[in-house]
Parts: sequence; structure tokens; C-alpha cells
Amino acid sequence: MTVAGRGSERLRSLLNDAIAREIQVSIQYMWQHVQTRGPLHHLLADELKEIAIQEMKHAEKIAERLWYLGGTPVTEPSPVFVGNSLKEMIERDVKDEEDAISLYKEIIKVATEEGDHTTARLFRKILEDEEEHHDFFTTILEGL
Repeated sequence: MTVAGRGSERLRSLLNDAIAREIQVSIQYMWQHVQTRGPLHHLLADELKEIAIQEMKHAEKIAERLWYLGGTPVTEPSPVFVGNSLKEMIERDVKDEEDAISLYKEIIKVATEEGDHTTARLFRKILEDEEEHHDFFTTILEGL
């Protein structure tokens, strides 16, 4: 168990990975929202924009938690990938959501092991959102 207000270096590092990832996909999904073309644009653009905003809110919540745990939030995103076609975009989005789901399950495990129930609870909620995003993207991909 860690001292109140101080997370382990391992947990703080994982939270920074999560922040970089959340910043990445918020930019990625917003640019995809802008750049989608064709008949599906009107069906997908608003949802991509909404998901991008949700991801930025996740980054904010994680950064606040990391700061409380004695860490400094990163400001650089993981590499952003927009893609050249809708299929390419959505395939990448599915992969990014799968990576997030794996990372957040690891964070929940580490936080629980360290007795940090608040971080674990935060990531259980974020995990629900990421699973919904994954479901959205995989459903779209099935139709392409």
C-alpha cells in the first residue's frame, strides 16, 4: 500500500501512458471527424467528435489523479494516426481501443494491489467508456 497522496512509480508511469494515449486519440478522432468523406461522413462525424471529447475528459481526470498521486502529467500525445481512408481510420481506432482496454485493466490491477481503490474505481469507469468505443468502432468496421 502506498502513502496517502503518493502512488508508486509504476502506477504513476502507467497513468502517464494513459494520459498520452487519451490525448492521442482525442486528437486522432477529432481529425477523423473533420476528414471523413463520402456518404458515411454524416453518420459518423458527430459520433467521432463526441468520442474525441470523451477521451479528452478522460485525460483530464487521469491527470488530476496523477497529480494527486505525486506525479506530473505528460503533455505529449502518443503518435497520432488519422489514416487515408475510412476503413484505415476505423481499423486503427479498433486497435487503439483494444490497447487502451489492456492498459486500463493493468492499471486497475496495479492500483488494486497497491490498495489505491480510488484510482481503480476511476479506471473501471473509464474502461466502460473504452469498451463502448471499441464496440462502436468494431460495429462500423463490420459494415465496411
